[in-house]
Amino acid sequence: MAKAPTVIGVLTEPPAPTWWKANRHKVFGIGGLLIGYLIGTHLAGAPQQPETPRPGHSTPAPGEQHSTRTAHGLAA
Repeated sequence: MAKAPTVIGVLTEPPAPTWWKANRHKVFGIGGLLIGYLIGTHLAGAPQQPETPRPGHSTPAPGEQHSTRTAHGLAA
């Protein structure tokens, strides 16, 4: 006759993971993307030094003659 089967071990299903264990990679991924976006848009680098102001007009080159118009009738 055949031998009776022997029990080696008992398999049980593990408990279902909690919400945090199932979704923490998504939370960290979205958090990392958000932090990266904020760093990329708000920390663009050191502020640039303003350029030195340039004159609004230029003097004529030496040797050029320009006629100047004056208002007639006004006291100088």
